[in-house]
Amino acid sequence: MSLIRLNDVSMEFDGRPVLREAFLKLRKGDRVGLIGKNGTGKTTFLELVLGRQQPTGGSVDVTLGTTIGYFSQFSELDGEQSTWQTLSGHLVTVHETQARLDEIGSQLAEPMDDSAMTRLLTEQAELFERMDAIGGWTYENTIDTVLTSLGFDEERRHLPVDQLSGGWRNRAALALILIQAPDVLLLDEPTNFLDLDGVRWIENWLTGFAGAVLVVSHDRQFLDAMVTRIVEIENFRLQEYEGNYSAYVPAKHSRLKMLERQFAHEEELLVYEQAASTARREAARNPANAASRKLAEIKKRQAPRPIDQIITGIYDGLRFSNDLLAVDGLAKGFGGIPLFEGLSFSLHRGDRVAVLGSNGSGKSTLLDVLTGDIEADAGSVRWARGVRFVSYNRVYAELDLGDTVGHAVNAFPDSLALTATKKSVNRFLSMLQFSDADLKQKVGTLSGGQRARVAIAQCLLSGAGVIVLDEPTNHLDITSTQVMERALTHFPGAVIVVSHDRFFVDKLADRLLIFDGTPRVTETAATGAL
Repeated sequence: MSLIRLNDVSMEFDGRPVLREAFLKLRKGDRVGLIGKNGTGKTTFLELVLGRQQPTGGSVDVTLGTTIGYFSQFSELDGEQSTWQTLSGHLVTVHETQARLDEIGSQLAEPMDDSAMTRLLTEQAELFERMDAIGGWTYENTIDTVLTSLGFDEERRHLPVDQLSGGWRNRAALALILIQAPDVLLLDEPTNFLDLDGVRWIENWLTGFAGAVLVVSHDRQFLDAMVTRIVEIENFRLQEYEGNYSAYVPAKHSRLKMLERQFAHEEELLVYEQAASTARREAARNPANAASRKLAEIKKRQAPRPIDQIITGIYDGLRFSNDLLAVDGLAKGFGGIPLFEGLSFSLHRGDRVAVLGSNGSGKSTLLDVLTGDIEADAGSVRWARGVRFVSYNRVYAELDLGDTVGHAVNAFPDSLALTATKKSVNRFLSMLQFSDADLKQKVGTLSGGQRARVAIAQCLLSGAGVIVLDEPTNHLDITSTQVMERALTHFPGAVIVVSHDRFFVDKLADRLLIFDGTPRVTETAATGAL
């Protein structure tokens, strides 16, 4: 039996289509991955299922009694409450039952006739049974077990949510899902801001979850491990593929090849039709001609681009010295507690260094020290003379919301967009899914994922010798991440990146700096298969 059904659903915003003719069924035990480019409406799709948005056409039907849990990468928790208070507050039935039991206890202490006492004792017995059924006597133990399993120590579980890091806020939201135990679980980028241990924990938990799961994620390894069906939002419609992400890749490739062959035959037929029409009327105003142009444009969009040639052409003129950065005896801590100490390493042309470790272990702090955003407690950071670096986090934070996308990318200081050919830069931006219309938009009107693409484009085209990235895949869709990977692979300088994205790290890194919870950081060669 389907728990949730989308029947011929259409959705529009300000007259612009978001979804057309969408059909989907979610059954108990389903594991569905929802993917699509930034701005295609994935979060809107989840809001339709939740009933927060109403479809323009069609219907979203939820089977009576079905409970839905929702996890968002942008925590919806009350920031002033602690995680413990949040979890306890959602056990409404437990608290209401306990409150009534307390009232009955107080009333039984007062004088009353036998019939009144009998009624109260009968109700009390029923409430005792209810508490047994809902685990009301042990709810504090249940909360403690959930928080302990997610790594919350005593301090973190009682801190206001707003005082937690992004990763711990995500864990708090996941804890609430565990307490709710819904029939259907909607997850919007659940691995964002989680460290590797957190990602593995949620994978293990989802493996034992009995309900249905619909997850929006760009994390390819997570999708590989967790889902059995991929649903892609493409051209405002839902396209389904059986299997996990690895199965989706060749399946979509085959589908595009089939479409390409279909369009080729249709285009040939339309050429004949056009020729016949030309003999009668002006071809430029004939509908068949317009259809032919449209099909040709679709075919052109689907034809594979020489991605590597475009990227290497842009980077062709970049020259860097071999030695870029020397770090010696670096140390940093807060409140007398060291995050790292005695850290020494060097960065050379062509290096790809990934920084790994749990949330709060000091990874982002290391990047801030390297880029000069905060001072080290001891040791030195020596950039080679003339070497420039670019920080993705800084670029993203300093985006001018009033600027247009095109100007923001092209006017970035020393941008390769000013030295490479306009054609190659435009083709590169097209690979990052910036259309001509997108380039004219104001940065302030963009979604978080679209702004992330602007910042990534600025970094990749910056001409700097070292690109410093802190969780760059968090807000990128899969296609943009793939383009970024290809660009970073061919980049002639060095890259240092903090990331929990195992697929991304496996493809890019040749060295690892591992934060293991102690002040000593281990440097090792990357061997893949994190």
